[in-house]
Amino acid sequence: MHTRRDWLRSSLGIGGLLLAPPSILSAQEKSDFQPRSLDPVIRLSSNENPYGPSNRVQERIKNSFIHGCRYPYAYSDNLAEQLAIKHGVSPESIIITGGSTEGLRITGLTFASNGGEIISGQPTFLAMMTYAEQWGASINWVPVGADKGYDVDEMEKRISSKTKLIFLCNPNNPTGTLVPAKKLVDFCDSASKKAIVFSDEAYYDFIETPNYPSMIESVKRGDNVIVSKTFSKVYGMAGLRIGYLIAKPEIAAKIRKNVVAMSNVLAVEAAKEALLDDAFYQFSLAKNREAKKRIYKLLDYLNLKYVESHTNFIFFHAKKDIRELGPAMLTKGVRIGRPFPPFYDWCRISTGTLEEVDVFIKGMLEIYES
Repeated sequence: MHTRRDWLRSSLGIGGLLLAPPSILSAQEKSDFQPRSLDPVIRLSSNENPYGPSNRVQERIKNSFIHGCRYPYAYSDNLAEQLAIKHGVSPESIIITGGSTEGLRITGLTFASNGGEIISGQPTFLAMMTYAEQWGASINWVPVGADKGYDVDEMEKRISSKTKLIFLCNPNNPTGTLVPAKKLVDFCDSASKKAIVFSDEAYYDFIETPNYPSMIESVKRGDNVIVSKTFSKVYGMAGLRIGYLIAKPEIAAKIRKNVVAMSNVLAVEAAKEALLDDAFYQFSLAKNREAKKRIYKLLDYLNLKYVESHTNFIFFHAKKDIRELGPAMLTKGVRIGRPFPPFYDWCRISTGTLEEVDVFIKGMLEIYES
């Protein structure tokens, strides 16, 4: 039987996928991306990109302080034009928001308040549904399937005259699953004729399936589809609070009336620069892939089932109640994801930096092999 020492030694011998040597990043990577040192408690609970914001973005922010006396309207308009070119839509289709969370909330408020229904998978990202409920919306929850993926067939069956929105987080948070491409396109084409389909694509950049479709293509066709995007994930700007929605102009005009936060000049200028910084974008994706490989190897060793992830986090069967595993991992210096009912024995873990992943690995080994 292999001991922990044998396993660690073999891991180091096949590419350093676990417990890597002291210098994980190359000298050039350290120079170009200046990774932060380890925090006393490693945060692997919120699906952040700890490598960001990039150096270029940080410089853009510093140089934008002079504009801090201005309201953000004109700056946001310029960003909307930049995003319109990127996605091949009109600027009237872009709504800049204070993080994608604001976009989700104001969409639910706009279309489902005062008795409207939202159909959503469960578990998923809750920002739209919890806020809409406060404004009188009802939620029709559809449990995910055995594969932890959306049951879009059941979701479509439940559409009625009360249904105002159908919410998809794709890839899904917290499960990391992806609706098969053809099924997604067919579902949006059919369902959008009966209600508005909302596609949260916060993690779209992490998808490795070749030619996987964005539902922006549905918006371009004039379908009743809204797409949400964010700068919080791959661009590493979660603390700056900036995202955007894409919808056909007549839908966008209705949502725009309920925008509250409007973001701010520094975040808007940071977003403009982030879109131009392809080196950081590619670096973030590469390090995310490396981190996932290391975590997969650990989970395989511990014989813990996991969902193949299309995101910057992994959802795995911990075989322990997360309400107990969470505090235990905190004693090891790692904060893991919260429980996601009804899967109380499944854990969501963000990828983090490679150094942070190693702290997670050490903590898991100490708990599961004690």
